[in-house]
Amino acid sequence: MKSINGKRYGPAKVFIKAGLLLVVLIISFATASGQQADVPFENQRTSKVRPTFRERLFYGGNLGLQFGTFTDIQVSPVIGLWVLPRIGVAVGPNFRYYKDPFNSTVIYGGKSYIEYLFLQDIHNIIPLGIHAGLFLHFEDEVLSLESGVFRDPASTGRFTTNTLLAGGGVRQPLGQRSSLNLTFLWALNDSGYGIYSNPEIRISVIF
Repeated sequence: MKSINGKRYGPAKVFIKAGLLLVVLIISFATASGQQADVPFENQRTSKVRPTFRERLFYGGNLGLQFGTFTDIQVSPVIGLWVLPRIGVAVGPNFRYYKDPFNSTVIYGGKSYIEYLFLQDIHNIIPLGIHAGLFLHFEDEVLSLESGVFRDPASTGRFTTNTLLAGGGVRQPLGQRSSLNLTFLWALNDSGYGIYSNPEIRISVIF
């Protein structure tokens, strides 16, 4: 149990509050960034004026909430940079609280990834009115796991795992600087602790 302002909260409530705070911060950063540029960096390939560093920044991440017999709360914000019009890199922390009828654990760590938007608009290839893009995704994630849950119930302490994930997904624009991404990833060196599904499906928002 953790104490905040004199009140005691369980790990789940702490993660929910942290997740809500991160969502507010991401939206605030996105609003400030959106006021600086009306056109996303990826659409400025033909412009003679190169976007500023601030205009090339993007924010976002994913927030997962599942309650019931199995509780799974995940908060994973990112901050990134369009290094080229269709290539973006990003980094960010990853927090996860998981509870089932037998165990509960907290997983935390960080990740970095690179994405390549190889097809900006499907409609240009197949004129079906579907204005979505396709991208490739490569990610390196380091997580801290609880030994008593993932190795030996009698053990204590924590250990780290380093996993490489690769895949791709669909990018649906929501505005000039925002998009909804559906990503499918496969662990290239899954260590067997059952952290990832196969494939790992993520829904994220980028501003």
